[in-house]
Amino acid sequence: MSGFIEWLEKLNDTDTKVRAVLRRSLAFDPGEFPAAFPFVEPFVKNEDDSWRRKMLYLVAGLWAAHWRKDRHGASISLGKACAARQAHSPSTERRFISLLDADPDQLPQRLRQMVALLKDFNLDFDALLTGLLYWNGERKRTQNQWGRDFYRNPNPENETENAVDKEGNA
Repeated sequence: MSGFIEWLEKLNDTDTKVRAVLRRSLAFDPGEFPAAFPFVEPFVKNEDDSWRRKMLYLVAGLWAAHWRKDRHGASISLGKACAARQAHSPSTERRFISLLDADPDQLPQRLRQMVALLKDFNLDFDALLTGLLYWNGERKRTQNQWGRDFYRNPNPENETENAVDKEGNA
């Protein structure tokens, strides 16, 4: 998937209207804003895969809305970004749980709201797109991964109450 975001970045460097068009596309259902077609349709491989098409448009719009010139350094998953934001805003967890529970119709709106809250984080849009492509999977792989990223102890040196002590005793 990295090719898609990389391609958007390159387009953005040569044509400043790319971000504006893709940001504007967020006001429509994913894939319903014709001006965005030239930037996303080249990556729609199978016309019958409407979910993939919608997620490409959604992520392109989110990428454009979230883009900042001064973003540098490693990008992080949505779950980790939400966990980091949780330290400053306790309501983030409630919103995050609501996002994880979103059905396919609710997902675009809830994801737009969450990404807007994460404006200070360098999100990994490649991973976001990959995760969204598996959103409807029976095993809820994406939701489980994001949940683990959110709740996993970010500082492995801290031990929890149930952790094994140095002698191996529980």
